[in-house]
Amino acid sequence: MGLFDFLRRPERPDMGAELERFQSTPGAVLLDVRTPEEYAAGHIPGSRNVPLDELHWSELPEDPGTPLFVCCLSGARSRQAALLLRQAGYSDVTDLGGIQHYHGKVVR
Repeated sequence: MGLFDFLRRPERPDMGAELERFQSTPGAVLLDVRTPEEYAAGHIPGSRNVPLDELHWSELPEDPGTPLFVCCLSGARSRQAALLLRQAGYSDVTDLGGIQHYHGKVVR
C-alpha cells in the first residue's frame, strides 16, 4: 500500500458484463439516479429513473434483498446512491458507475 493510494479512483465495473448480469437476474431493478432531464436525453433500456435527491422517499422495492443495479452519468452519484441504499438495508447493490462508459442501445 502506497502513500497516495487514497487518490486512486476505484476500479470501474465492466458495465457490459454487469448489465448482462442485471438482465439475467430475476427481479433485479436498474436505477438511473440522474435528473429527469438527463434521463430523458437518453437512458439504458429497462432502467428506472430515481434521481439521487429523491432516493430517500422514492418507491423502492420493499424487499431489502432485491438486487439493485445503480448508474448515473459519471459514477459519482451512483456511488453515493449505492452507499445510501446499503445504509437503508439493501443487501444486493451493484454500482455500475457512469453511463458515459456504456456503448449499447439508448432509449430517448
